[in-house]
Amino acid sequence: MLVNLLVIFILQLVYVPIMTLRTIFLVKNMRKAASLLGIVETLISIFSLSIVFSGNQSITEKLVYAVGFGVGLYLGTHIENKLAIGYTTLYVNLMDRNEELIEALRNKGLGVTIFEGNGRDSKRYQLEILTKRNVEIEVMNFIEQYDPKAFIVSYEPRRFKGGFLVKAMKKNMKNSSLKNAPTHMGR
Repeated sequence: MLVNLLVIFILQLVYVPIMTLRTIFLVKNMRKAASLLGIVETLISIFSLSIVFSGNQSITEKLVYAVGFGVGLYLGTHIENKLAIGYTTLYVNLMDRNEELIEALRNKGLGVTIFEGNGRDSKRYQLEILTKRNVEIEVMNFIEQYDPKAFIVSYEPRRFKGGFLVKAMKKNMKNSSLKNAPTHMGR
């Protein structure tokens, strides 16, 4: 019985992260990877359920199955956040046109589009930045070093075409760490 409990728990720890990644790959239109993970996911599901529903159908085995599922969800989302597959668009709202920030972002290989608008009390500036998801937090921290009052919103684009070259962005991001922001800003 102890072996069954351990096997069920381990299968769930593998099954649920695979299910999570498969779902994300489907959303990102990565059909081949999603299909392969779907096969593995189904096999694991069949094996673990066959243990849970074999013979005496122990309540303990069912509980371990459920707990393993919950822990697997936590693990799956953690893995997905670490992989950070895809891109994100950051909208950065500024009170002032921060040329130092704009230049620093561009020097880091990021495409920055600037919009000017009217807020309730004054002019506002919005920067639109496309970046890889795995550096999103770094970019946000980098921006905050230049403008601590910046209001930043991120969205995940599903598709994009044209514009700033993704290959150039990948190359520049590899060659440049965003952690090299200045410690003091002179405006």
